[in-house]
Amino acid sequence: MNNPVSQHPNGRRGKVGAILRVTSGNFLEQFDFFLFGFYATHIAHVFFPAGSEFASLMLTFAVFGSGFLMRPIGAIVLGSYIDRIGRRKGLMVTLGIMGCGTLLIALVPGYATLGIAAPLLVLVGRLLQGFSAGVELGGVSVYLSEIATPGHKGFYTSWQSASQQVAIVFAALLGYGLNQLFSPDEISQWAWRIPFFIGCMIIPLIFVLRRSLQETEEFLQRRHRPDSKEIFRTIAQNWRRVLAGTLLVAMTTTTFYFITVYTPTYGKTVLHLSAEESLTVTMLVGISNFFWLPIGGAISDRIGRRAVLLSITVLALLTTWPAMTWLTAAPDFTRMTVVLLWFSFFFGMYNGAMVAALTEIMPVYVRTVGFSLAFSLATAVFGGLTPVISTALVEFTGSRSAPAWWLMCAAFCGLAATCALFLRVSNTQEEGVTVSR
Repeated sequence: MNNPVSQHPNGRRGKVGAILRVTSGNFLEQFDFFLFGFYATHIAHVFFPAGSEFASLMLTFAVFGSGFLMRPIGAIVLGSYIDRIGRRKGLMVTLGIMGCGTLLIALVPGYATLGIAAPLLVLVGRLLQGFSAGVELGGVSVYLSEIATPGHKGFYTSWQSASQQVAIVFAALLGYGLNQLFSPDEISQWAWRIPFFIGCMIIPLIFVLRRSLQETEEFLQRRHRPDSKEIFRTIAQNWRRVLAGTLLVAMTTTTFYFITVYTPTYGKTVLHLSAEESLTVTMLVGISNFFWLPIGGAISDRIGRRAVLLSITVLALLTTWPAMTWLTAAPDFTRMTVVLLWFSFFFGMYNGAMVAALTEIMPVYVRTVGFSLAFSLATAVFGGLTPVISTALVEFTGSRSAPAWWLMCAAFCGLAATCALFLRVSNTQEEGVTVSR
């Protein structure tokens, strides 16, 4: 007879299954969320016709960014819900909300049919996606950190981001297949919706998987369950820690959205590469991210979060501008692949250590809402605006290398936050929060 304990997410045989079930939902939510950025040029054509390609694309990326502005609200509302009632139930709710937003975007007719109502409905769908995603990453990360074996929290939490890379590769493969099966006009008119429908079709399966999740032992053993007022009060008292966490996330979220969501648009409209080449680079980046993330998490378990975070941010500051200048001097598929894989190394190593560090610096009773709020603020201010800011920088400076300044700004924020957090590590540990040196 099987030992029931071994089936629990904290039991030996249950850990792999728990990781797969919790990250499968994260895969779907991020797949749905990223599709909007992947097909930005087609969505611009259908929903946001304008006098110029630049204006149309900027309107599309503005709606794309609106989902990130909803993330802090979702982090607070849904994060406090998860910290109060449990990880499993909260993650079921986020999946349902994301599914509604994706279905709405997939079904809404274009501007030519509904007029102004079409982009407004797309905006509503995007806001629903952002509200849900605001806590999804935090909920999954906290769940993984709470089932991790001692000394391996970085490795465990890295699989939250690793599941996103599977979503990136899957979306890129779908995009590549669409470009082989349909003409550019067919994709712009209707075929871009196919990946959204595929995402909707997967939702029932993910619901079944997540329903089988068990609550973490760490949460079940807590005698005190804070109400919403206590959660909000604790977050307000720890606003400096949330702000530092936001800056800590800035580098990872900016780099990630540049090398994944913005890459197809950047390659096609700025570097004038083919759609197939841009999507192939995106797919390779997703594979590279998947490789480096657990390595970064595992190394941070061995040598400490601080060493990894400091070394990667300094390396990014020193090499980002030369890399972008080299790429844009003679853009082709090879150079774009080399540069984005180099940025992928930054992202994977840094994020593998950062996610674990962010769970460790947050007070235990508000761990989900604290993590989610810091992450969502960084995504709203830095990552979500990366396509808009990168597009604007290229347009207004006339330099195709200009997005490098935005990436370097985010790297500097990560460096400053790492120094601030780990300089006061002894005080943090006295407050009952464990932070890996």
